[in-house]
Amino acid sequence: IASIMNRVRDLKNKYRNEDNITDELNCTKISADTTDNSGTVNQIMMTTNNPEDWLCFLLRLEKRGIPQMDVNLLNRLIGRYSQAVTALPAEKHSQDESYARILVRFAELKALQDPEEARDQFHLARLNCKKFAFVHVAFAQFELSQGNTKKCKQLLQKAVECSAVPLEMLETALQNLHSQKKQLLSDEEK
Repeated sequence: IASIMNRVRDLKNKYRNEDNITDELNCTKISADTTDNSGTVNQIMMTTNNPEDWLCFLLRLEKRGIPQMDVNLLNRLIGRYSQAVTALPAEKHSQDESYARILVRFAELKALQDPEEARDQFHLARLNCKKFAFVHVAFAQFELSQGNTKKCKQLLQKAVECSAVPLEMLETALQNLHSQKKQLLSDEEK
C-alpha cells in the first residue's frame, strides 16, 4: 500500500509539474530557482528543445542584470548559451532565426571575456546561419570594435555576395562603415 501511495504522489507531482512547464515555455513564469534554472533547462531539453524556447529563456535570464557589470551573471549566461548551442544541432536549426540569434548573442557575450573565442563563435554563427544579415553585421561590428576595419568590410561584402537578407541592413552597415561611424547599425536601424 505504501508503494502504491508513493506512486500516486509521484504521479500527482508529475502532472502538477507539467502544468508549470507549459507556463515556463510560454515565457510567463520565472523559475522558482533564480540562480540555477536547471529545472527550466531540463524541461526545455526534455520537451520541445527548440530555438524559440531557448531564446525566450535566455533573454529572460539576461533581464536579471547587466552582464558587462556583473561577472557572475556573465558567466552564468555564457554557460547557459553554451548549453543551448550544444543542445540545438546546427543541421536542424540553421534556417531558424531564433537559433541564429542565440549564436550571435553567445558570441557577443564571449567577446566580453575572450575576443579570440568570440571570433570563433561569430565564425560558427556565420558559417551555420549565412542567410541572416544580422549575423554578418554582428560579426562585422565585432571586427570593427577590435580595430579590424578591413575585415569588417570584407565580412559585409561577403554577406552581400551570399545574398543574406535583408539586403538593406547590409547596405546601411556598409554606408555607416564608409562614414567611419563606430556603430554599423543604430538601434533604430536594427
